[in-house]
Amino acid sequence: MATTPERLKIGLVLDTSLDPADGVQQYVVAIGEWLSSQGHEVHYLVGQTDKRQLANIHGLARNINVRFNGNRTTIPLPAGRKKLKQLIARQKFDVLHVQTPHHPLMAQHLILAADDSTAVVGTFHILPYGRLPRVGNRALGIWLRPSLKRFDRIVSVSPVAAEFARASFKVKTDVLPNVVDYQRFASAKPLPQYNDNRLTILFLGRLVPRKGCHTLLKAVAELAKQSRLPAFRVVICGIGPLEAKLRGFTNKHGLQDMVEFAGFVSEEDKPRYYASADISVFPSSGGESFGIVLLEAMASGRAAVLAGDNPGYRSVMEPHSDLLFDPANAGLLAQKIALYMTDDAERQAMGRWGAQYTADFDVAKIGSKLVDIYQQALRKRRGL
Repeated sequence: MATTPERLKIGLVLDTSLDPADGVQQYVVAIGEWLSSQGHEVHYLVGQTDKRQLANIHGLARNINVRFNGNRTTIPLPAGRKKLKQLIARQKFDVLHVQTPHHPLMAQHLILAADDSTAVVGTFHILPYGRLPRVGNRALGIWLRPSLKRFDRIVSVSPVAAEFARASFKVKTDVLPNVVDYQRFASAKPLPQYNDNRLTILFLGRLVPRKGCHTLLKAVAELAKQSRLPAFRVVICGIGPLEAKLRGFTNKHGLQDMVEFAGFVSEEDKPRYYASADISVFPSSGGESFGIVLLEAMASGRAAVLAGDNPGYRSVMEPHSDLLFDPANAGLLAQKIALYMTDDAERQAMGRWGAQYTADFDVAKIGSKLVDIYQQALRKRRGL
């Protein structure tokens, strides 16, 4: 009786560059590295990528910068169909795993060029932020209909991403959560510069409006007026167009001695920043399909993690919804931060809960389920 191969040849498809450290890129790299560690042959079929040091990266299209979903990102310029067809014919993948919504001028061509024996699996990642992206995605869904019909299995990283896939692309998906390299964050050591008698409040993210750093700084201005709180500092990790405005707010309110702008933080250093935090705050107002930063922060096992109450973050924090807050209400955020600043036992309990909870999102656990999906899709595709 014929069977599917135990060791698969997998093409992970992402229309944009692998260079940024955004959520989808982190997912692709984490899944890819774990699959490789299990003996599978992994190829990355991506937009132009210059900085990632991974085997089998195929940069298939030049990228252009665009503003989308409240962030700056890249999309591919049209890729030559002949080049894409030759790659697919040469590599003979068992599985193409496409990060969706995908682009009609690159990923769609790869999907339609796939051999009949190749299983095509998709993962929906995004949740639109604002009316224009929602309308644009509905139009994209029409453009992508030829390739959507070719998928053997599609999953979404959260229930809200699944609802987005259904509403905008007319596809039914199962939920398979995002992943975290649990041990990498759980084993990280705090940075020595933050090892003193001050509590550390951490923000990590892009300095753009929807990520909400301005709300955190407004809350900090309120906290600075309170005389009975423990000594603390705020570390802002990230870069973006709001940095000058945020620095100006800090100076205007006399917060220079307690707010540090750490700038861009590399993937290598990120776990140590999380391990240095007593309270991590993510005030995003929307556009989040999941919340990988929440898992990373909680995996450190040290910090109480406070999250803006948007659909993606709520899908992660549902078991402890008291850690959510209205991202437009700086006063309420200040109260929540003050609670965890003054209650060491509760703060440490939330840290322990977060570490235990996020272990279920470890890449090894989710990756094993993903391989099962690959195998099921292959059996269906090959009639086994």
